[in-house]
Amino acid sequence: MKGELRTPHFVEHMLTAVGRIREYTAPLSLDTFKATPMAIDAVARNFEILGEAARNIMRMDPEFTVRHAAIPWQDIYGMRNQLSHAYFAIDLDLVWQTIQHDLPELQRALLRLKS
Repeated sequence: MKGELRTPHFVEHMLTAVGRIREYTAPLSLDTFKATPMAIDAVARNFEILGEAARNIMRMDPEFTVRHAAIPWQDIYGMRNQLSHAYFAIDLDLVWQTIQHDLPELQRALLRLKS
């Protein structure tokens, strides 16, 4: 991509990652998810992207994160760190709970930022 990445780009990256996570897990149950290493890897990678984009926004545009404090920017980045650094100790139940309960609202909040 040419040019400097800015907040709208990172919001779009976050939306793409959330959409992929939801798409990859939509046909799965928790048990199927836990038994499918490729799904786990794909979901973990997209949570890493999600968290890295959130971190970029926090670092490059802190005023934006203050204006949109309902989005848990630091928690999103924290999950990225947990998945990246504790990769052999991933709590798949927590990941699944996040996918089912937190991502739909996060997706709605991010879409509101675009309008």
